[in-house]
Amino acid sequence: MIDHIGISVGSIARATEFYLKALAPLGYGIVLEVSAEETGHGAAVAFGAPGEAADFESGKPSFWVGESAQPSGPCMSPSWLQAVPPSMCSIMPRSRLGALTTAGLRPQYHATYYAAFVLDPYGNNIEAVCHGPE
Repeated sequence: MIDHIGISVGSIARATEFYLKALAPLGYGIVLEVSAEETGHGAAVAFGAPGEAADFESGKPSFWVGESAQPSGPCMSPSWLQAVPPSMCSIMPRSRLGALTTAGLRPQYHATYYAAFVLDPYGNNIEAVCHGPE
């Protein structure tokens, strides 16, 4: 089971602005910020849902964005945003975040796979998905 995931970006400010907008409709926000001095290599911001874990006061840091002189570059990210109901997936394309696909059924995966995809400023593919019927 995956506990958390992270990506490297060129600008923590630019990425933070993007992900605050992208994740807010799904209930995610910043739960932890770490300075470059604390990490020893670059500032990092962690996003999570409030109350996601009892041992983290403001929510469990499940998605990390870290600043790096060598960002990870475009990649196909796992489907890590589970949105229920499917209408939550539709929020991402309407939020004008960048290059995106239309939210909808993806029956090639399974009969009730409903998803929307958006690219972050660094070309990372972010997916919000619902596996059940509406």
